[in-house]
Amino acid sequence: MPVTATTETAPYAPYARTVRTVRTVRTGSGGPGLLLAHGGGGSVETNFGPVLDALAAGFSVVGVDYPGTGGTPRADEPLRLDDMADQLVAAADAEGLERFAVLGYSLGGNVAVRVAARHPQRVTAIVLTATFARSGNWLDLVGRLWKELAERGERELMASLLVPLVLNPTVLEGLTPGEVEQVVRDTAGSLPPGTADHVALLDGADLRAEIACLDVPALVVATTEDLLVPLALQRELADTLPGARLVELPTGHLPFAERPAEWAALVTDFLSGPAVR
Repeated sequence: MPVTATTETAPYAPYARTVRTVRTVRTGSGGPGLLLAHGGGGSVETNFGPVLDALAAGFSVVGVDYPGTGGTPRADEPLRLDDMADQLVAAADAEGLERFAVLGYSLGGNVAVRVAARHPQRVTAIVLTATFARSGNWLDLVGRLWKELAERGERELMASLLVPLVLNPTVLEGLTPGEVEQVVRDTAGSLPPGTADHVALLDGADLRAEIACLDVPALVVATTEDLLVPLALQRELADTLPGARLVELPTGHLPFAERPAEWAALVTDFLSGPAVR
């Protein structure tokens, strides 16, 4: 049976100069290691909460909230993917996980790629969901506006930008005007103080060269109704990653909200299958 998710605050070296502590989420059955890399403007709880129990039934799950979200204080210098990847591995070390798979969602997919590139002997597999190999013009432009609104503290406007991009268009159009306003208010209230720092990593992002060099079992879960990370970018990621298996999930950018059970099943079935060493 899975252990109830627990949290603790602990120091890790990658951010020793910028934050004193990071928040780690730990849960699981004592099975193989699974690291969680959440999306920009999210947290382990918001991006993986609905699937944590399902993942914990078969894996020892460890996730870390990036600076400026969850229980982790905001950094006082720009974030770096290398540091974020090493921070996640440091959390695995603290939990005694020698080898592990990595599940990256959205921007967390870039973190997962960097973990696999920097620690290839320790990574058994990667699963990348609603993510990209490069930002391209679309994500660059959206990211710049998103970052500017975050820096100005325009939470309602930021939420008004994000809601139609992350929700499945069919779901959005099925809501009443009052329900839409409530979703915008809820989204505005959930945006963490480190959002601008996270989103800054989108600008000009291009990991195609290192992705093409990876040698690890990989599953790409593409969210087909996603308007934030277009399906073409997600398919390009799968084409760039050697030997990657591509599956498509008919959701917007929030598979944990629309189809959590199906998303969790795709992850667990792949990581429990013969392709993963």
